[in-house]
Amino acid sequence: MGERVYGFHAIEEALKKAGMGSTIYLQRNGGERIQSLERQAQLTGKVAVKKVSKEELERMMPGVDLRGALLDLGGPRRGASRLKETTVDEFCSSLSDDQGALVLILDGITDPHNLGAILRSADQFGVDLVMIPERRSVQANETVVKVSSGAAQYVPVSVVTNLNREIEVLKKNGFWVYGADMKGTSSYSEKFSSRTAIVMGSEGSGMSNLVRKNCDYIVSIPMQGHIDSLNVSVAAGILLYEFRRNHN
Repeated sequence: MGERVYGFHAIEEALKKAGMGSTIYLQRNGGERIQSLERQAQLTGKVAVKKVSKEELERMMPGVDLRGALLDLGGPRRGASRLKETTVDEFCSSLSDDQGALVLILDGITDPHNLGAILRSADQFGVDLVMIPERRSVQANETVVKVSSGAAQYVPVSVVTNLNREIEVLKKNGFWVYGADMKGTSSYSEKFSSRTAIVMGSEGSGMSNLVRKNCDYIVSIPMQGHIDSLNVSVAAGILLYEFRRNHN
C-alpha cells in the first residue's frame, strides 16, 4: 500500500486531490456515509473502489478503528507527501513587498494528535505556512491527517533541517518572531506585526534554548485555572486567534 488515509472527513478531503492509482477500500453493506464515499470516489474517475469484508479491512491496519473505509493514495508512503510542501525561501519570495503573513513554527511537537489538531486550527485561522523540523518532531502521518479532518492537505508546510536558520530567513524578510511561554508578556495586550511568526514549543519542555533566543518577543496566555498550562494545540489555536483579532 501507499500513503493511507482514514476517517470520514479526512477521506472526503483527500478524495478531492487523489490521483490515478488510488484505491478506496469500503466495507461491504456499509451505511449511508460509506455509500457517500463510494459515490464521491466514483465521481473522481481516478479512484478504484473495492468492497471488502470487515475482517479484511481490519487486517489492513490492525488496531485502528477505520469505521468501514480506508483510502490508499498509492505511491511511496512518505507521510507528508500529500501535503502542500514548500520551502521557506519559496514562501518568502511569493510575498509582495507590503503583504502581511502568518507563520506557525512548531519546535519539537511529538504527538501526532497534537499536530493534527494544530493543522486544523492553522487552516481555520488562515496560517500561510507551518514550519516543522525534520528531526525530533512528528511528521504528517495517517493519524495526523485524520485528526486534522483533512485540513492537513490545505495548509502549506515546510519541513526544515535547521529551524533557527529558517527563522533567520523569516526575519530577513520582515517577520517578527513571537515565542509562546508561560513566563512571557500577556498575548492579550500584544500588538502582533503584520508579518508574524508564532513559535510553539514541545509538549514537555517547550522551546529549545536556541529558538527562544531567536524570538523577538515571548508571549503568554493569561489563565485563571488550577492547572498551570494548556495543551499545545489549544494554546496554538488561542494565539492564532489573537493574531487574527489584531489584523481583521
